[in-house]
Amino acid sequence: MADLHGLLADKSFLLVDGAMGTELFRRGLGSGDPPELWNVEEPERVKSVHRAYVDAGSDIFLTNSFGGTRYRLALHKADDRVIELNAAAARLGREVVEESGREVLVAGSMGPSGELLEPMGTMSIPACESAFAEQAQGLTEGGADLLWIETMSSLEELEAAATGARSVSDLPIIATMSFDTAGRTMMGVTGTSAAELALRLGIDGVGANCGNNLADTEAAITEMVAIAPDLIIVSKGNAGIPEWHGTELHYSGTPEVMAAYADRARELGVKLVGACCGSTPEHLAFMRDVLDGEEPVPEVTFEVATTRAVAKKRSGRRHRSS
Repeated sequence: MADLHGLLADKSFLLVDGAMGTELFRRGLGSGDPPELWNVEEPERVKSVHRAYVDAGSDIFLTNSFGGTRYRLALHKADDRVIELNAAAARLGREVVEESGREVLVAGSMGPSGELLEPMGTMSIPACESAFAEQAQGLTEGGADLLWIETMSSLEELEAAATGARSVSDLPIIATMSFDTAGRTMMGVTGTSAAELALRLGIDGVGANCGNNLADTEAAITEMVAIAPDLIIVSKGNAGIPEWHGTELHYSGTPEVMAAYADRARELGVKLVGACCGSTPEHLAFMRDVLDGEEPVPEVTFEVATTRAVAKKRSGRRHRSS
């Protein structure tokens, strides 16, 4: 199995994959159907997504287990299959890596529980920790190289997820939050407070994924670099801004936009660069080429993030894709 820190010691950055859900929809997953069941019912279709991202040049890909806690699976009467479905997700990833002949990391995806913690909701901290511990156990047993807590909005849930995961696994832990408005999460968390929590928890990396736009993602990661420069910083933003075209949701971010942004993020100090909603293997392939210097950085104008950390980082410097 490959090692996260070992790979980063050999390279200045690692490319992470793109969207999973939309790729499964392209392969026939029905709206409202649980993607995690495909780990046992349609394993080749799941593997085809991982394989496409590996072929595009990804060094890390996330397992098909975003909704793999007992709370999310209970919506589909599968909450008694947590270990089975998460272990299957990781095993499919291992098979793809072995087929590839490359050093590629399998990251066990752990998304939000979908529940609110007390007192705003009914889920207790111990129950939350237990749910994520169960998921982490399955991912670890299946052969994941690291655990990837993602799309979090609450510091309390992030901490519970990391605590639960650490109680059953010694794999490296990465945690990313979704920053939606003015560089804050839905629960008001800033990049600074996320990085401070990551330092306190002693996890391996922290970053941003998903979110409302690339500017908010950039605002958050710039704060994280300032607070925790020794942690692995992650940027896995959406492919531009989501826009409704009739009844279908489209993303404005072309491969050129995402490649230019990936270069911009790397200059900020990001070590793990990838993409989220709206992205495809084609986006990742172009990001790979630009980051490797095989293609020039596209001339793209970005909305400028306006936090003080960003302003300080950018003062006196003009990005070549601006």
